[in-house]
Amino acid sequence: MNESYVRNVIEAALLAAGKSLQAAELAQLFDDSGRPGTEEIRAALATLEQEYADRGIEIKETAAGFRIQVRRALANEISRLWPERPAKYSRALLETLALIAYRQPITRAEIEAVRGVAVNPNIIKTLLERNWVRVVGHRDVPGRPELLGTTREFLEYFGLRSLDELPPLAQLKSLGEMNMQLELPGAPVSGEGATAAADALVPEAGAGSADEPVLDESASAANHSDADEAGEDDELSADGSGSRELVAAAPSSDD
Repeated sequence: MNESYVRNVIEAALLAAGKSLQAAELAQLFDDSGRPGTEEIRAALATLEQEYADRGIEIKETAAGFRIQVRRALANEISRLWPERPAKYSRALLETLALIAYRQPITRAEIEAVRGVAVNPNIIKTLLERNWVRVVGHRDVPGRPELLGTTREFLEYFGLRSLDELPPLAQLKSLGEMNMQLELPGAPVSGEGATAAADALVPEAGAGSADEPVLDESASAANHSDADEAGEDDELSADGSGSRELVAAAPSSDD
């Protein structure tokens, strides 16, 4: 089959789909008699990526597959296509999400111990409704608190193929000693570290709908109570569709 034809079909499909497509899904677009293999599909995607090198769009691979999106450098200009005010996520929500992403599986009590403030229930509700977070199990301690982990939607929204692509905390900010009684597995993430990690959670430009979240700079840092932001976070309920396959959470007996 002509390589140019394969490339054109893939390009048209990514533009028309409005979502990420797996290589196997792209292969199904062709007739059985001349269906390209996975290597040919990936080669065509690589060629398109080179062709887009000096253009305003790019090929991006995420956990959900491949998509065509606007380059991050042009996000500010393209955002003017949607004059309505974008949703704003508080720093408290982003810090909570960052802690779940970096420390999963993690309980609400452990999040509160790291940040030093009570977690507003509306924050967890919003993250669950947006399908960025799910319950992956329960901690084997009295009360059996829920363990939280991220989902495929989280990876897709923030333009990540896997959690390995999250910036290392050591590169985000120099973290001080952690003053907490709770010992979590892995490298410690203090309240200061949660702030740095939250700043790293920036969605890919042009990756989704017009309501791309932006950090609410008016929200105070981690040293206040999340209850002050109940009204703001309650307005950020999910508007997405049903659940997809969930990944990137530590295995548990409940999965």
